[in-house]
Amino acid sequence: MDLNKRGFAKALEVMARLRAPDGCPWDQEQDHETLKPYLIEEAYEVIEAIDSGDAARLREELGDLLLQVIFHCRLAEEKGLFDAAEVAEKLADKMIDRHPHVFGEGAADTTKEVLRTWEISKRKERTARGESNGTPSILDGVPLAIPALQRSHRLQSKAARVGFDWPDAEGASAKVEEEWNELKKALQRGDSKSAEAEMGDFLFAAVNYARKLGMNAEDTARGAIDRFTARFHSIESALRGRGLSPEDVPLEELDRLWDQAKSAEGRNPE
Repeated sequence: MDLNKRGFAKALEVMARLRAPDGCPWDQEQDHETLKPYLIEEAYEVIEAIDSGDAARLREELGDLLLQVIFHCRLAEEKGLFDAAEVAEKLADKMIDRHPHVFGEGAADTTKEVLRTWEISKRKERTARGESNGTPSILDGVPLAIPALQRSHRLQSKAARVGFDWPDAEGASAKVEEEWNELKKALQRGDSKSAEAEMGDFLFAAVNYARKLGMNAEDTARGAIDRFTARFHSIESALRGRGLSPEDVPLEELDRLWDQAKSAEGRNPE
């Protein structure tokens, strides 16, 4: 192994050494299936690093994510399928093809035009690979496994690129109200099956409203979770100082401590 190599080449050498017969037992046992959870986990840790605003942490987490890519490339190379260089080459070719306004004679002066060109290129690729059974859809290409709020946002954004969208946030807001009223009616009827469907429609409409306001519902939901966690920890801390825990006090006291924690954030406890 040449330790004098740097950057990407050095990382590839390290991975090859780990997978060698006299390498690391754990790395030798892995395959594409066993690595799937780590790939997802590392991607989320990159998101957390971005949210933290810590450049050093982001650099480290991007390296961990890159490790997963390198690992999968090495596994494929050992089977004679492809290697990391081919993956990088394919990526470069794809980016060139999807940016004719940069690398070719195409024209795209706005972000909207760029996204339209990107979608057209992707649909051509999927059709060529036979992924759409000859009937490509604007909505193709959004992974089924991503969180539901994020998937809703992505699907709505794709539909918006061909004009299927509210002209402004007001229309989306009215749709939220409509779905909320339909949910309440289903609950009043005692129709649990319809209520579940209406709840889904309500959440989907809320995601769309957030999108029209320039927000990402997945990010806002994560923020709400973080605030809930911090406030509940504050409640536990306050009670712990009195030798108590949440189950030892009535709901009214928990609500009071919740409002106190919320006020400490500079927000009205309403």
